[in-house]
Amino acid sequence: MTRIIPEKELDKFIKSTGWKPENRSENDNGDINMPTISLFYGIIIYMYYFDNKEHKMPHIHANYAEYDAVISIPQGKVLNGEMPNKKLKLIQAWVEIHQEDLMANWKLAVEGQQPHKIEPLR
Repeated sequence: MTRIIPEKELDKFIKSTGWKPENRSENDNGDINMPTISLFYGIIIYMYYFDNKEHKMPHIHANYAEYDAVISIPQGKVLNGEMPNKKLKLIQAWVEIHQEDLMANWKLAVEGQQPHKIEPLR
């Protein structure tokens, strides 16, 4: 599954995550494609392709309801955006459990390759 952000929602998404347009991978409609790597407790976890310029560290993108956050893989810290505290703790636990898989996916994604799915938090 790939998350599609419609072009009309792009400004809100950029503001909430700090994402830069040069990291985009677009479909024919100008919408952004982001591979989904996991889904649990209503939280969707994504990685962008070629996304190593803005934050200069491995990270994931998380979406829950109207919240979007960029979260570092090594520490589980919020680099940009917002996430409810209870959901953030779930994400941080998941990052800790799957750190090796996330780092492998990070390497794939920054090279433009499809990252692998990762087991959800149960």
